[in-house]
Amino acid sequence: MTITRRSLLLRAPIAAGIIAAGLPAIARSQAASVKIRYLAGRGGISPHELADALGYFEGLGIELENVGYAGGGPESLFALASGSVDLGSAATPAVINSIAGGNDFVAAYPSNGINKDVKSVFYVLEDSPIKSIADIAGKTISVNTLGAHLDYTVREALHSVGLPPDAAKLVVVPGPQLEQTLRSRQVDVAGLGYWQATFAGALVSNGGVRGVFNDTDVLGEIAGGFVVLRRDFIAANPDAARNFVEQSARAADWSRQNPDEARKVVADVLNKRGENGDLARYWTGFGLREKAVATDHDVDFWVSILERDGRLPKRKLKAADILYRPGETKIN
Repeated sequence: MTITRRSLLLRAPIAAGIIAAGLPAIARSQAASVKIRYLAGRGGISPHELADALGYFEGLGIELENVGYAGGGPESLFALASGSVDLGSAATPAVINSIAGGNDFVAAYPSNGINKDVKSVFYVLEDSPIKSIADIAGKTISVNTLGAHLDYTVREALHSVGLPPDAAKLVVVPGPQLEQTLRSRQVDVAGLGYWQATFAGALVSNGGVRGVFNDTDVLGEIAGGFVVLRRDFIAANPDAARNFVEQSARAADWSRQNPDEARKVVADVLNKRGENGDLARYWTGFGLREKAVATDHDVDFWVSILERDGRLPKRKLKAADILYRPGETKIN
């Protein structure tokens, strides 16, 4: 479904940021009570969910409403395009593809990043003959969804060793079943995303597995994905959009400075969802830069790959067309 800036009628502004008393009059006027619907990801949380749990939205008239779970980023973006939710979250290639396809979205802030501490790892059983990226050719790899971060990481890993991007077979397996399918040898490799560190931690703790490669090895330190808003929402509510992003970034910074306390909050959120809060001890954080800053490289890296593979016309998009930068980017 194609979304244009003229075709959307947003139901209400998103308000977040510094405390309402400190907002300018125009921003305070946007702090009317509103529910923001979103889809959660099993086994983890997003910075805006943490901000909500920490009370950062109190007094700003915002209420986050979890309306279910997304199997992956593409599903989240589809829900945003259809109007089922008010914000989406997806891997950068999926966001770029969605915008290139006509959806009038903006990458509001990085939801996660990958670095030496926060990364996606591709695991095999200890006795597996798979020792390197080259060995995954012809093998079956489990991922949470197709067309998103793990999918594109595998493609780029294969390309890095001179193999075609479809040399491995990808199968979709929900996060809670990843360990079971690997140990029962239904798949040769289990891909656990950076957002699934809780599941990865449990897998490693149970023993008998080893990592073959990770996404930081392949991609370097880079944003893993973005929280996405509609462009006309930002145009209509510039202060609300800015405050939402600032408060989410504030929560991400707090989690990096207070990792033990953050894990307790993650555990509480998981328990309230009916998930296993004990897994929160394996949570490794968001992997974001200070203030959740996004760079042009976070987007242009993937634009160049999509252009190289013929999935995106050359020079159709660049970082400035996609990234939301309050005070810098003009939202038309």
